[in-house]
Amino acid sequence: MLDYIHQVFADLVANNLLPEMFSYGFLINALIASLMIGPLLGALGTLVVVKRLAFLSEAVGHSALTGVSIGILLGEPITAPWISLFAFSVLFALVLQWVRGRTTVPYDALIGVFLSFALALGAALLMFVAKFVNAHLVEQVLFGSVLMAAASDIQVLLIMFVLVITLAWRFGNQAFLVALAPDIAHNNKISVKLHDYGFVLLIALVTVAAVKIIGAILVGALLLIPAASARLITHDLRSMVLCSVAISTFSAVAGVLIPMHLQLAIATGPAIILCACACFVMTLILHGARGKTAHA
Repeated sequence: MLDYIHQVFADLVANNLLPEMFSYGFLINALIASLMIGPLLGALGTLVVVKRLAFLSEAVGHSALTGVSIGILLGEPITAPWISLFAFSVLFALVLQWVRGRTTVPYDALIGVFLSFALALGAALLMFVAKFVNAHLVEQVLFGSVLMAAASDIQVLLIMFVLVITLAWRFGNQAFLVALAPDIAHNNKISVKLHDYGFVLLIALVTVAAVKIIGAILVGALLLIPAASARLITHDLRSMVLCSVAISTFSAVAGVLIPMHLQLAIATGPAIILCACACFVMTLILHGARGKTAHA
């Protein structure tokens, strides 16, 4: 299937219907990946904003640094340390949720503690790992790279994409009810604890799947910024989800294509986040203009 898509783009380039940059296989892989990353992070980001868990995505993203380092130390290839990445990030998220239910420390403070731990341990291990591997490869893990979008990455993203779509179709309404009114959800015999554990687990899985394109340090930003932008210009939950998905997808695609088209030496992750920030500024301006119109 992937070879067929590459051939289609090659034919379009040969017929001068697309720029020459679309003849590169790694760019097509990154474009396909961004078309899955955008909807995934955009949809989950609305729950992150509604549940006020912005720091959670950052903490899980930084835990990926430690997962990558452990994988390399255990002999996994730096371009695909999937076992250690998924294992450590999932364990990190589940332990965080478990500790939350057994302490009186405010959740944002608890996340801050785990975030600091993940960042410190990941940085320490990366400095040690950098002695044995190409430092440029470590930089790609931190900030993402269009060159790292391999067929295996797309397969992992596709699995996550199907999983999230299936869960959203089956439990989406329950998830938002738990986020907005946990007491009502409990009275309706919905397991709030199960949904909370499932949410942090899903955040960990999707974050790890997106790390190769956006980077471990910045992946949390794409969960937060599009949803925050959507909240400024929408008035109901459904519109917020759709708007967040649109902004996230646009940012992911633009962040891949613009640096390639302009031949800019910018890593994919920062480019994607800068596009998302540009969208946030535009929605902020639009929100301000609406406010002035309403008071006029």
